[in-house]
Amino acid sequence: MSILLGCIADDFTGATDLAGLLRRSGVSVRLHLGVPDIGPDDYDAAPFEIIALKCRTTPAQEAVDEVLAAWRWLSANGARRAYWKYCSTFDSTADGNIGPVADALMNAMSTESAATHERADITVHCPSFPENGRRVFMGNLFVFDQPLHESPMKDHPLTPMRDSDLARLLRAQTPHPVGKLTTPDIVKEREDVRARIDELADDGVRHIIGDATEDMHLVSIARATEHLRLLCGGSAFASHLPALFRVRGFLSSDDQVALAAAPEGDALVISGSCSAMSQRQVAAWPAPSLALDPMELARDDDLAATRARFTEARERASAEGQPLLVYTTANPESVRQAQQEIDDAGALVERALATLAAEAVAQGVRRVVVAGGETSGAVSKALGVVQLDVGHEIVPGVPWCRAETAIVPGEPIAITLKSGNFGGEHFFAEALDNINPPVDEDA
Repeated sequence: MSILLGCIADDFTGATDLAGLLRRSGVSVRLHLGVPDIGPDDYDAAPFEIIALKCRTTPAQEAVDEVLAAWRWLSANGARRAYWKYCSTFDSTADGNIGPVADALMNAMSTESAATHERADITVHCPSFPENGRRVFMGNLFVFDQPLHESPMKDHPLTPMRDSDLARLLRAQTPHPVGKLTTPDIVKEREDVRARIDELADDGVRHIIGDATEDMHLVSIARATEHLRLLCGGSAFASHLPALFRVRGFLSSDDQVALAAAPEGDALVISGSCSAMSQRQVAAWPAPSLALDPMELARDDDLAATRARFTEARERASAEGQPLLVYTTANPESVRQAQQEIDDAGALVERALATLAAEAVAQGVRRVVVAGGETSGAVSKALGVVQLDVGHEIVPGVPWCRAETAIVPGEPIAITLKSGNFGGEHFFAEALDNINPPVDEDA
């Protein structure tokens, strides 16, 4: 099968977020960590293919190069439409790469779509995720009831969000005009919404910020953008595309695939996120835990002392029949202090957590929960995971996945990569309690 939608995500947890929502359709979703090293002649593509990159905070030109390489692979495997997935809180400063990447994708697609009725000269951005409290109204992004610039995202250590007006944020990143598709526009009939999009395009607008305070608004925009080759935004917007593909006959009931049970083995939870929700999740953890201090890690050059403490804690937890939580999660002030006193503190923490994860899998852990985008990338790399088969959701946007590792070839693990902000206070325990697919009572 050729690819119905080729998706490119700017970080690993964002990619699994997208994968989980697309998987709700019952159709096979395949997630690659990096651009696959396999040609189209040797690959049987899934309807929805996702390539996860680690480019959320990389310089614009570097991100553009990575994304275009991903698109070339997707296009070679038959993808005609693309989805550029970034965070539902639009994690991108004035120097960010959301706009440059979207521009580069449209430029690459413009020659490919010249002979069709599809447009590659304009795109719509919809980061809204109403189910998780992210909503855009009159072009401004809200996190639950707070404007983005008043939410905890204002203190993000890498992308502090100090403006809620997404059009203004995007104008700082692209030389092309940015317009808005506001609530009064999107509550109209499908043909009228599409006409408004085409009108903006004919006026020279290249990027449109779409309002969406509830899912029906995302559906309205999705239905009106079926003629656009590129869509951009959060995972919730993309989640409504499979239903439209079914209506148009691109998918059938025969495309449904079953979910596999999780491998047996010990469990490990790793939290490197410093979000407000991650702090609450760590505080609510009911089982054994091990805190890692960046200052101590800096003095432990070869991680010998850290690994010894970890082994002792894991053996103790295993003897009690309990999973272990390892975390470096801290409040923003502690993070700032560590960054001031330690060169590249973030990389130091990621290396330590990734090393411990690889050691744990080598010793029998087969169920892994990871919180934090950068941490998820480091852990996945250390485990040698390059492809994930996406399973059922734990909470909106966070699925369990099945993956092969380079640590123990032939013995798959269950792994979930979670954005720090997602899930409730008891997410870690709930994830492990619901690791297997739910039973269909009607089956």
